Amino acid sequence: MNVETPTGWHNGPLAAWDLETTGTDPNEARIVTAACLYITPGQGKQSRGWLVNPGVEIPEQATEVHGITTEQAREKGQPAAAAVEEIARAVLGAHGRGAVVVAYNARYDTTLLHRELVRHGHADLARAWEEFAEKGPIVDPYVLDKQVDRYRKGKRTLTAVAAHYGVPLSEEDAHGSAADALAAARVAWVIANRNPKLAALGPVELHEAQVKAAAEQAHSFADYLRRQGKPADDVRPEWPLIPA
Repeated sequence: MNVETPTGWHNGPLAAWDLETTGTDPNEARIVTAACLYITPGQGKQSRGWLVNPGVEIPEQATEVHGITTEQAREKGQPAAAAVEEIARAVLGAHGRGAVVVAYNARYDTTLLHRELVRHGHADLARAWEEFAEKGPIVDPYVLDKQVDRYRKGKRTLTAVAAHYGVPLSEEDAHGSAADALAAARVAWVIANRNPKLAALGPVELHEAQVKAAAEQAHSFADYLRRQGKPADDVRPEWPLIPA
């Protein structure tokens, strides 16, 4: 008896990664923790994590999110220059092994890691990262969810979206980089599994579809802010990497 192998990018290897940082501006924030998971659906996962000394004070608001203090990062964290290189190489290495890379709100994490590479003098690796961001495939469940269910009310945080798709991620676990990376991969899998046309896209089509969708979503959000009389200059349409 022949057993059919499930098709679609979501049933191949996935490389999910996530950053916890010092702030919300990807141009200025520094990495505090990171995780990269290599997942083969139905077969298991390999994971790697980092605790990073960002070289700056970690604001209290950031510590309240991810639980890491400046003192902990200084005492136990890896120097940022070495850590950001390792994180980028881990993601690029998984991509080179054929994995589809998954990041929730990829615009933030992809841009921030690029800025860290530049900041710490990894010019060649920063250029490789730019090429990877341009071609992908990168899967962003944040973009996909807004595209396939655009009129659903409620928050689109990872915790809320995971709950919507039945993916376990408690408030206690959320904002830990490993737990968030795994939840992002699971959300991506559920979205693709429920949307066969999306699952059937090839790598180039998949990446380009998200570039277009992310731009449309950004323009729509900017229009909404303007109608509310709020500034919209910080809303960027580029995805997954905001140009320096």
